[in-house]
Amino acid sequence: MNKLLIASALLVIGFTTASARDQRTIPEATPDGDAVSCVRTSNIRSTTVRGDSVIDFKMSNGKVYRNTLPMSCPSLGFEERFLHRSTVGELCSVDIITVLQSPDLTQGPSCGLGKFQPVKIVKTTAR
Repeated sequence: MNKLLIASALLVIGFTTASARDQRTIPEATPDGDAVSCVRTSNIRSTTVRGDSVIDFKMSNGKVYRNTLPMSCPSLGFEERFLHRSTVGELCSVDIITVLQSPDLTQGPSCGLGKFQPVKIVKTTAR
């Protein structure tokens, strides 16, 4: 019986941590041009998952493209990692990403991307 209580407590802690992580603040960004349907994968230098429905793609030229998924992607914000497959060297708004789940990087939910909006991240000053 004690094992059941411990397992339940760990499960609640896990959900609390995931929920808090998914609720983090997404940095404000201002549009910096027209949204595009595709970006070249060879130009992507890094990605920052901002939650279950927002990913920022930093490009080799320093530009940032914010992709707001049309629907929330369960556990994306918690895991903060995903995979995609491309045979044409581009990642497009019609493509699907798949969340990689811990601990052994198994494939989780798959979700569609939105358009890639070039943005400037608004820098906040500490008070």
